[in-house]
Amino acid sequence: MDIQPWWRGAVIYQIYPRSFMDASQDGIGDLKGIINKLPYVNSLGVDAIWISPFFKSPMKDFGYDISDYREIDPMFGTMADFEQLMTTAKTLDLKVIIDQVLSHTSDQHLWFTESRQDSTNDKADWYVWADANEDGTPPNNWLSIFGGCAWQWEPRRQQYFLHNFLTSQPDLNFHNINVRKAVLDNVEFWLKLGVDGFRLDAINFCFHDKQLRDNPAKAVEDRQGRGFSEDNPYAFQYHYYNNTQPENIEFMEEIRSLMDQYPGVVTLGEISSEDSLHTMAEYTQGDKRLHMAYSFELLTPDGSPQYIRNTVEALEDKLADGWPCWAIGNHDVTRVATRWAQAETIRQQSKMFNALLASLRGSVCTYQGEELGLIEADINFADLQDPYGITFWPTFKGRDGCRTPMPWQKNEVNAGFSESRTPWLPVGSAHANEAVDIQEQKSDSVLAAYRTFLGWRKSQLCLQYGDINFIESDDEKLVFIRSYQEDKQQEKILVVANFTDKAIEYPINDKAAKLLAGHGFAEVTLSADTENLTVGAFQIAYLSV
Repeated sequence: MDIQPWWRGAVIYQIYPRSFMDASQDGIGDLKGIINKLPYVNSLGVDAIWISPFFKSPMKDFGYDISDYREIDPMFGTMADFEQLMTTAKTLDLKVIIDQVLSHTSDQHLWFTESRQDSTNDKADWYVWADANEDGTPPNNWLSIFGGCAWQWEPRRQQYFLHNFLTSQPDLNFHNINVRKAVLDNVEFWLKLGVDGFRLDAINFCFHDKQLRDNPAKAVEDRQGRGFSEDNPYAFQYHYYNNTQPENIEFMEEIRSLMDQYPGVVTLGEISSEDSLHTMAEYTQGDKRLHMAYSFELLTPDGSPQYIRNTVEALEDKLADGWPCWAIGNHDVTRVATRWAQAETIRQQSKMFNALLASLRGSVCTYQGEELGLIEADINFADLQDPYGITFWPTFKGRDGCRTPMPWQKNEVNAGFSESRTPWLPVGSAHANEAVDIQEQKSDSVLAAYRTFLGWRKSQLCLQYGDINFIESDDEKLVFIRSYQEDKQQEKILVVANFTDKAIEYPINDKAAKLLAGHGFAEVTLSADTENLTVGAFQIAYLSV
């Protein structure tokens, strides 16, 4: 039997700690809350958890602006809490992946507070500094993804510093070898504490063009964002020079060299480049770079069969020996049930989307609440916390709608998330009816379907590790074959996903075809002569062929 690394084909459950469970009752989720709910996470059938940042931070970008990479922010708990979390997860056989935000720090990090003082201190070259143009304007036309110029004037140094995100998130200078060493030392700190892997935030943003060349303008028809809206001026440029530089490949190899000293550890890179699929393939090529990567390519409003097929096939064509990780939701985009489903059939479509995601070749990132079929919460402007949404309101309402608290108990205060009168974000008005305790009482709930499918998938090596070959796709359906060979025995599973609200027929004409059972999709039949397959509305058929 082939021995596969644990992360190949794994289902990774993303936890956004601020919104998962509040054990301290201050309105903000914390590490103890995660610990309390780990048995629930384990019951889902996932293999690992990915925890968004819990490090010391001024929280201007809710933890993605780190002021100390080795300290836990008091709002989330203590190092003792983290150690207990690791122990509990190990007991439950859950792997633990943590976020690492390497490309930038908070402006309150000690490195930056020293670097900004003058151009002669020990950290003077640790961030990206540049002189003004003769007329005082910034050194080039680079833009921040959160809106406006990517350069901020620092009067102490009489220079501009680069920030690809918020002004309070200055970019580190990875051309400086001492920066790379210090960053990797921080990563190793957590390796020594036993973490099983890292999700590497915006990992293609580490290096910038040394020549500081202007980014070229983008035509109006090409302003399709990757995590940003088309009214954001960031979409007006091709970002050829402020990220995804050739030097970053060498840094990926430095990361992997460190990881290889800790067997079983995995790296998962988040990619957002002008050609994210190409960058994913490049960053995972061979066995000396990242283990896996994912992008925003399936985090779009388009969830049609043809788009999904085109996206997966495009990556497969480029990937060679790399391994993908797919996601249809996370803490940065509108919830998939709102993006892809119809209001009147959200529950059934959510079941299908969850199973379809876990049927693609690769590993899977699933975001908290997707197992419940949660929709995007509608947040009033007065309740907004996300600086991104506040800036671009009302055409873009930011990321708070997918970050609202998890609903645990329908009839409890704040749906059981917290007893605080004012949680950091309000519970979504429609979410209490989809609470965990309600869904656990229903055999036909989205949660029940999620557990059933992941439980069945664990017995299907073909779905976990096999190749993928698309057969057909149109407005109604997506059809593909997963195939896996082990010990000279080849297994093939035909997958037919119905994206419509009515039953469809698909010709089989294979006398050896057999319907597989146990996955939870029951409205599927195969004619006695195995010529025609009938797949019910928003159902998926799995056949051994």
